[in-house]
Amino acid sequence: MALKLEKHPTIEAPTGPVVVVVMDGVGQAPPGPGNAVDLAYKPTLDRLLAEYPHMLLKAHGTAVGLPSDEDMGNSEVGHNALGAGRIIDQGAKLVNRSIAEGAIFETETWQTIQARCAKGGSLHLIGLLSDGNVHSHIDHLSALIDRAAADNISRLYVHILLDGRDVPETSALTYVDALESHLARYHAPPHRIFAIASGGGRMVTTMDRYQADWSVVERGWKAHVHGEARRFLSAKQAIETYRMEQPGIIDQFLPSFVVGNDEGPLGPIRDGDSVVFFNFRGDRAIEISMAFEWDDFPWFDRGRRPEVFYAGMTLYDGDLNIPRNFLVPPPVIDRTMGEYLATNGYKQVACAETQKFGHVTYFWNGNRSGKFSEALEWYIEVPSDRVPFEQRPWMKAAEATDAFLQALDEHRPQFARINYANGDMVGHTGRLRAARLAVQSVDLCLERLVDHVLGMGGRLLITADHGNADEMFELDRRTGQPKLDEEGKPRPKTSHTLNPVPLVLVAPDTNLDLRRDLPVPGLANVAATALELMGLSPPEAFEPSLLIEK
Repeated sequence: MALKLEKHPTIEAPTGPVVVVVMDGVGQAPPGPGNAVDLAYKPTLDRLLAEYPHMLLKAHGTAVGLPSDEDMGNSEVGHNALGAGRIIDQGAKLVNRSIAEGAIFETETWQTIQARCAKGGSLHLIGLLSDGNVHSHIDHLSALIDRAAADNISRLYVHILLDGRDVPETSALTYVDALESHLARYHAPPHRIFAIASGGGRMVTTMDRYQADWSVVERGWKAHVHGEARRFLSAKQAIETYRMEQPGIIDQFLPSFVVGNDEGPLGPIRDGDSVVFFNFRGDRAIEISMAFEWDDFPWFDRGRRPEVFYAGMTLYDGDLNIPRNFLVPPPVIDRTMGEYLATNGYKQVACAETQKFGHVTYFWNGNRSGKFSEALEWYIEVPSDRVPFEQRPWMKAAEATDAFLQALDEHRPQFARINYANGDMVGHTGRLRAARLAVQSVDLCLERLVDHVLGMGGRLLITADHGNADEMFELDRRTGQPKLDEEGKPRPKTSHTLNPVPLVLVAPDTNLDLRRDLPVPGLANVAATALELMGLSPPEAFEPSLLIEK
């Protein structure tokens, strides 16, 4: 057997399951007025930290395959690292390399785009306008624009999705102004048109994920493809108008808009055009890709569906082949922990609510949608609420716990994993009070989960995939104090953090401790640690286990 797992020479397997708990977005930071994790009432986590071995793991930057340690971690790369047991070069790093080497423009995909545009088609670039480097980077967009101009493409339209989530919450005009300036280098009507054509906030336009709310994609489709949304003379005018009409609105929730005039929209998508979705991260790119590519599409009425050549920045879903065309090959992640366990006959359970279901399945399994074994794996999705997360900060943590514990009792797996989405999804709202409640909700569920697993004779590793709720205010790097807005109030922070995450070992039936001699332990070390907890020797290619016998 090529993926054979051997028994560990000294660690015995437990009688119950080994469970990895991912408290999404619960990082560890110094106490402060914006640290919702520290401020939350969390007696369970506090008790576990007092009674059991624990340490900090690096969950951002080079530890999860991103280009530099200035890059925030995210749930996708975090779960890739947790499931793969290795550090994998990730989307941003792959795209950077492909652009630097010029390989991206030597692909058949780019050559097809160039040929279609030479015959009169327009090029449309859709994606998140940001330098957050979580879903996209404005530098990648700039590179595509520059090459389009060099290849004498005469009409290029950008359809911008506004961030305010991985970057400051009202920073949209910073990026719009930079983009407008860049496009102006090449814009020379009527012979060459390089312009912004449509847009909207990422949480209401185009970037839905896990089929949580198809109306988000429908709004994007209508704006980008048909030019159907409120019309403005410029993107800047749209943003300023929406802010004036809805004081306090943040970028990710700005309504959809179209750029145009009394004669009509500037750049709807027409037959013969080419479309590139320039996000490199897959989860929020899949549904709009399906809308462009799938013939059998039941989720909303697309109306006129133009004949276009559609491509993604990379491959977003390898199993479903979404999209069919892409500019940068995705990372190849094989031999994940899940594949090893399934091949060796071990049963597994994965559970999360909709917002993070793909993370404990698709991303955990190395960007692979399907199960490795229908007979040995059970994937449980608890439908998420469709309301603003700050209004329901408890989300579906209790329901996910119910379903997970039932699955443990019913299937008796040797390994299981659960994600609690609260710390991340509520953290992204920038609402401190809600984030505290989110952490408290997870803590309440954690008590029940730990007691149940230990009662089954199991063991747990409790960790997180990145920080978020641990830093709810923007901080001045020099002073460490919150930045203040015009009214003297702390400026909310909606993005992930660069803080480490906890790892707690709950295995009272053993004499195991956590080793602290590795220079930079990170999320990729968790897989080998979990395998050893199961009484198995991890593969040599995995990052080393963090267990040590007393």
